[in-house]
Amino acid sequence: MLDQLTICAIATSPGMGAIATIRLSGEKALEIADSVFQSPKSGKKLAEQQPNTLHFGSIADGNELIDEVVVSIFRAPHSFTGEDVVEITCHGSVYIQQRILQLLIAKDARMALPGEFTQRAFLNGKMDLSQAEAVADLIASTNRAAQKVAINQMRGGFSSELTNLRGELLHFIAMIELELDFSEEDVEFADRDQLKKLVSKIESILRKLKDSFQLGNVIKNGIPVAIIGETNVGKSTLLNALLNEEKAIVSDIHGTTRDVIEDVVNIHGTAFRFFDTAGIRETTDQIETLGIERSYSKFDLATVVILVIDTLNDFNTVSERITKIRKRIKDQHLIIAANKSDIGRAETIEKLRKLSLKANEKLVFIAAKQRTNLDELISEMQHAVSLDSISEDAVIVTNVRHFEALSKALESIERVQLGLDNLISGDFLAQDIRECLHFLGEITGEISNDEILGHIFKNFCIGK
Repeated sequence: MLDQLTICAIATSPGMGAIATIRLSGEKALEIADSVFQSPKSGKKLAEQQPNTLHFGSIADGNELIDEVVVSIFRAPHSFTGEDVVEITCHGSVYIQQRILQLLIAKDARMALPGEFTQRAFLNGKMDLSQAEAVADLIASTNRAAQKVAINQMRGGFSSELTNLRGELLHFIAMIELELDFSEEDVEFADRDQLKKLVSKIESILRKLKDSFQLGNVIKNGIPVAIIGETNVGKSTLLNALLNEEKAIVSDIHGTTRDVIEDVVNIHGTAFRFFDTAGIRETTDQIETLGIERSYSKFDLATVVILVIDTLNDFNTVSERITKIRKRIKDQHLIIAANKSDIGRAETIEKLRKLSLKANEKLVFIAAKQRTNLDELISEMQHAVSLDSISEDAVIVTNVRHFEALSKALESIERVQLGLDNLISGDFLAQDIRECLHFLGEITGEISNDEILGHIFKNFCIGK
């Protein structure tokens, strides 16, 4: 565990800005702040002031004025870290920030490690481990859905679900272990029928949480969208139009894109991870062939597949390409983007309008070069995943560590179900229930070790 020295760090983004905030936390936070802060009006020490108050004054190094500041004070245990906390808001000059930080360190504070403020909040019982991880997710959120899920987890939505499950399991394991203490009397304290119902309920909840990771991964990293099609149908032109920049080379020469071009863009609050793939065609060029193989690999990973077709081609050619791609579609949403519709063949366009579409398919007529109907295409991409329908209190797993722990907890509870069906003895049931409790406890931090904590908090920014 970390030492109990008072820590300090710049809590705002690095670089110059209008204002910056420097945070102190620890037993000597008020004492250290008092040694450098002067209030021209009250003349009182910060240690004598009421908690949760703001104070205007100046920071000085001896007789040298460094800056005029506003100081916020929070008293333990009613602070973010659970310790005495002082936040100094100064002007955003990098020089001023560094001078104040150096001054605090000279007065017996030390630089905070990455995530140390949040780690102290966890160690002091202000939040559990999953809530602490949600703080980092909230800071890193780049779209509305990620922000909603992180806020819910930070406020304890995920934790309360797991706490309730653990509480019910703990009751039953206590009853089973009581049976073991009275094994010679052959008594049964834990009602097996009730336990079966509970285990079935827990198995259903754990499976639902585990399965939500697929959506959670999309929310956190962006909806994976593969743009595919034959050469020269306008895939790279479409990507450039969606990204509003010349990311991909556009040329009349076939096979220009030979590798997968990837970029993430936030459109109307939704993050999309676009993959512009090499044109799919028969070729003897080894490099282009490798690019086509990578195109198919991204196809399989995508949640949404945009098949770009050229309406300048005859309908039979277009129909053949659609049929081939349909055979590869598994659980993905397919959007057929009929490109060059402003100059395309009337017969091809008319037959496409009559094309019979499956439940997971949409057809959009676009002209990528002129940016025609891009809003409709984007709307169909958003509807394919329906992130806007996620409620404020939805419990969705976005963390790989949580997914792995839930998977192991689910395996344990499935063994309990099997054991109850086969009427195995209470000591074996207790072992599997204890395993399930262990993995659930790993998520919230009720069971943790320094190695796990170090790995989690090292990915935080300094000052948080």
